[in-house]
Amino acid sequence: MGKIGLRGAAIIYLAFMIALPLSAIVKNGFAGGLRVFWNDVLNPVAFAALKLTVISSVIVSLINALMGTLTAYVIVRYQFAGKRVLNSLIDMPFAIPTLVTGVMLVALYGPQGTLGAWLMAHGIQIIFAKPGIVLALLLVTYPFVIRAVQPVLMEIEASQEEAAYTLGASKWTTFARIILPNITRALVTGSLLTFARSLGEFGSIVVVAGNIPGRTLTAPVFIYGQIESQNQRSASAISIVLLALSFALILLVEWIQSRQRSEQHVAA
Repeated sequence: MGKIGLRGAAIIYLAFMIALPLSAIVKNGFAGGLRVFWNDVLNPVAFAALKLTVISSVIVSLINALMGTLTAYVIVRYQFAGKRVLNSLIDMPFAIPTLVTGVMLVALYGPQGTLGAWLMAHGIQIIFAKPGIVLALLLVTYPFVIRAVQPVLMEIEASQEEAAYTLGASKWTTFARIILPNITRALVTGSLLTFARSLGEFGSIVVVAGNIPGRTLTAPVFIYGQIESQNQRSASAISIVLLALSFALILLVEWIQSRQRSEQHVAA
């Protein structure tokens, strides 16, 4: 098989796996025209689900940006017992089925669990509430920022930080002036991937959220409900919105990474 055959096979496979499903969902979403499409998107229940999904994804991205950077820095810069185990556990969310993630959280924070019962007794509800959604997304997206920032931190010479300390710079000043400028693009990339992944999370959310319309119903679970109700047009309309957001984020991530590769090539 020559180059043309290989390219053709790749294009046909891409069309079959991605282009055809995308065209089908766009056709369904706009089956009633643009006005009907916007009516489906702006339906109070659907719009509330989209709003909750986006807000939860933003919160998770911000938390992971902070804690992911902190975790990556600890792993790269410090030696301690159990470091290899911790480094291995970071990737565990990639291997655990998301439904299992939801069950884990219900077992820990649910009203029948010891911790969950104690929290409920003090007026704090995690499961079947918005905090449960955020916790599930945090667990599912935990590795993204860490794995994006970690290799960049490994390339930064520790001597640069030591020189800053010698000159009297505080740890915060050293981080802000030396480390942060070097990891900014990796941090943004990891955060955007976290946001994109959070937008489409279904398995863990359907277990922990309670799926109450207008309160804890997210967009992916809303789409599932519409499919169950044989309302493919509404499900497709919300799916198109999520796809547009995810595609825009992917393009932005690709642009950032291409800029970084170009600068590395010039520096080399």
